[in-house]
Amino acid sequence: MRGRVYQGLQLFVALTGMAILAGCEESSNTYVPPPPPSVRVAQPVQQPVTLYFELTGNTAPLNSVDIEARVQGYVQSIDYQDGMMVKKGTKLFGIERDTYQAQLDQAKASLASQQASQVGAQQEYDRQLNLMKQQVTTQTAVDSAKATLDEANAAILNAQANLELATINLGYTEVLAPFDGIVTDHLVDIGALVGISGPTKLASIVQTDPLYAYFNVSETQVLMIKEDLVKQGRTFRQTDLPTIPAELGLQTEEGYPHKGHLDYVSPQLDASTGTLQVRALFDNKDHAMLPGLFVRVRVPVGHSDKALLVRDDAIGTNQLGSYVLVLGKDDIIEQKHVKTGQKEGPLRVIESGLDPADLVVIQGTQLAVPGSKVTPEKMEMNPAASAAGDAKATTTMQ
Repeated sequence: MRGRVYQGLQLFVALTGMAILAGCEESSNTYVPPPPPSVRVAQPVQQPVTLYFELTGNTAPLNSVDIEARVQGYVQSIDYQDGMMVKKGTKLFGIERDTYQAQLDQAKASLASQQASQVGAQQEYDRQLNLMKQQVTTQTAVDSAKATLDEANAAILNAQANLELATINLGYTEVLAPFDGIVTDHLVDIGALVGISGPTKLASIVQTDPLYAYFNVSETQVLMIKEDLVKQGRTFRQTDLPTIPAELGLQTEEGYPHKGHLDYVSPQLDASTGTLQVRALFDNKDHAMLPGLFVRVRVPVGHSDKALLVRDDAIGTNQLGSYVLVLGKDDIIEQKHVKTGQKEGPLRVIESGLDPADLVVIQGTQLAVPGSKVTPEKMEMNPAASAAGDAKATTTMQ
């Protein structure tokens, strides 16, 4: 009897265990879908924006000339250090001046001699005129005295010209900087004979403050700039160019920190390229820019009172162009292709394809797939506000 009871208990325990295991297996196979991914969305910023043409160009010096020896002689001194900034009139090279000083002294002596001869010729002419009044001389004698005086006056003019030439040649023995600038390395050494068969290049000098930037504008861009100037009551003429601002940025710089203005516009389009050459002038007092650099230039072309801007890092690209991800009905992600414009700090202008009321995905774009549902969190489009939200979320998690 006890054996049967014991066997019954064992069978009951076994059946109960199997039921429990079956229930566990059934509950573990039930699929629970994950929650929609969380993304942050924000409305586009709407604000006034000055519209620009963004172009590329090259810098060029305001002045650049070769420094040459214009007289023959031996180089006696080099009075600057290679690459040094100099002021206008600074002595750069010295050429032996003994010969030219002697020529100057000789010209002075010749002038003094001719002046003395002229005094004698003038006295003789005056004397002959008095004698002529007294009728004790002939007209021939008067005419001869007058010819002698004229020759003396001409000789003085010739002597003065020789003196000026000798003075100029003596001045050429000191080679001076023609303007403020940076002088390159010297091409001749002390003791070298220069100016033998013509001018000898000694070095070059480059003026980099202010600095030019040359760039090309298309025909369409020229017409748009002119149209904008007409609205402002200005023209594209040379007299109005200094009132048209221009901004410049180097390849290693963010934005356009260098401010300047237009300085020159070619009077005609290049038929082969359909572009117009334009030149802008920029201050370069710190000499941060060098001639020949590849630069970015922008020129204002209009103004938009209600431009739409979104974070630049929220804009994607594909084969169809630029796009943004927006929050659609029932929190379903949609893709909108947009036409982008210029960059304004961390934001970029959206010229078309986006509505002011759209909620743009600004964070979590890798989780936002078009057609999928998400859990949105509204933020400000301002990157600073988004960064503050990130910091707050991180602190909460910790």
